[in-house]
Amino acid sequence: MNTTPQSTIPQSTSPEELKNWIANGTDVVVLDVRSAAEFETLHIKGSYNVPLPLLAEHTEELAAKLDTKVVLVCQSGVRATEAKTNLASVGFGNAHVLSGGVPAYQQAGGQTVEGSKRWALERQVRMVAGSLVVAGLAGGKFLSPQLRTVAGAIGAGLTFSAATNTCAMGKALAVMPWNKTGNEPTRESVMAQLPAKKS
Repeated sequence: MNTTPQSTIPQSTSPEELKNWIANGTDVVVLDVRSAAEFETLHIKGSYNVPLPLLAEHTEELAAKLDTKVVLVCQSGVRATEAKTNLASVGFGNAHVLSGGVPAYQQAGGQTVEGSKRWALERQVRMVAGSLVVAGLAGGKFLSPQLRTVAGAIGAGLTFSAATNTCAMGKALAVMPWNKTGNEPTRESVMAQLPAKKS
């Protein structure tokens, strides 16, 4: 396993840099840590789907399987950064986060694979949070002033999410039925798909 010190590894990789690595045959593994449904909608050609909850549960085992440069991708970078932290916690330092996520890679002209259209998890979070704020304010005006606390709680949650670069609502939405597919990755399927370590 590559245990290059984390301090020597760039925090992020640009879409152009990843495109160059792939085009030049650089030994790199692209792990997409979004939900299977998001992966099915759009993903980088040749990438492997390892949803963040699965990676978090089997971090040490996955890290032991990886012995090359890894680029972690999601929709915007938040989940990929969390995945990088998880890998670093078990000593894997050769992980990079793709700046701007899969959409930025596609906009840069990188090869992607498109499937059925679904809402990205970040968009779902914005819809749910916005709806709860509107419902809380409307309920506070027409039903009970106490319902305004819903809007305050959502605001506090979003502030905490930004400060810690995590998203509890996103994690909750990720396990909803509409974010599942028939090809949901498992520990076994991920370990079988990842390239074998070089001897």
